Amino acid sequence: MAGYGGVGLATAVQGNRSLAAIPEREKYTLPSFDFATVAVDRQGREQERTYHQARLYTEDLGNYLTLAMVSIPPGKFSMGASVEERGSSDRERPVHQVKVSKFLLGEYLVTQSQWRKVAKLPQVNRELKLNPSHFQGDNRPVESVSWPEAMEFCDRLSAYTQKQYRLPTEAEWESACRGNTRSPFTYGETLTRELADYASTYAYASEAGAAYRQGTTDVGKFMPNAFGLYDLHGNVREWCADSWHENYHGAPSNSKAWHKGGNQAWRTLRVGSWANKPSHCRSAHRSGYPENLLNRAIGFRVAMDL
Repeated sequence: MAGYGGVGLATAVQGNRSLAAIPEREKYTLPSFDFATVAVDRQGREQERTYHQARLYTEDLGNYLTLAMVSIPPGKFSMGASVEERGSSDRERPVHQVKVSKFLLGEYLVTQSQWRKVAKLPQVNRELKLNPSHFQGDNRPVESVSWPEAMEFCDRLSAYTQKQYRLPTEAEWESACRGNTRSPFTYGETLTRELADYASTYAYASEAGAAYRQGTTDVGKFMPNAFGLYDLHGNVREWCADSWHENYHGAPSNSKAWHKGGNQAWRTLRVGSWANKPSHCRSAHRSGYPENLLNRAIGFRVAMDL
């Protein structure tokens, strides 16, 4: 499985123009980039390598620091997991069709260097610590941040750029993670240590177990999915905009945030982290968590309407 390593942060330097600098006629023809991804079988062996192209918008944060956003295409997808999917639960059901509008989603999880830059911007609603993370590293994902703190990050970034940054909705997140797949993982039937940062001593299908890293890794270390997104099946769990609901009964058929009903003090988290078994890292996996609690396994990525 050698050679699975991701393109890393290199793609972020392509198409390095802000929307404000792009003429009106070009705003919906963002620069594109090429990349490859893989599909694996139950043993974790590569079965197919496919090549894709996606459009990239790069926000200039100053001092040579950028925030890369990938254009996610619109369409319909089946959200959730069937009872036949190993490791699934009723929290992921009923499976339902969702129509997703076109939007931008962070190519990577928000890093600690990006967090520090934004945390130094003027306060909107609450204070932010400059270095909240347990596992320190400029290109590691920021973690140990609450949902309100992630929202404050979006608010400060929005004020700074004059664009509306936000957390992705749960439906947007799953649609982007799947990348037009219906398999348990965006890479296929299972997960391996060469594809994600998770508790890889545990097997999901028939792959061999391997020692796990016991902490976060730099973003972009592994291969992207078919939409050009990294770290979707591990590293850290990701905050979404939605209030927590125990299942999908009554869920909206569009990709808007689901705020009606549910537990208003909890928010939705998607997939697993460096500390979780592969069954918790599936595309459909979801969980709820108190919005004000901190956890070294929780981070986020940002979204924006296009």
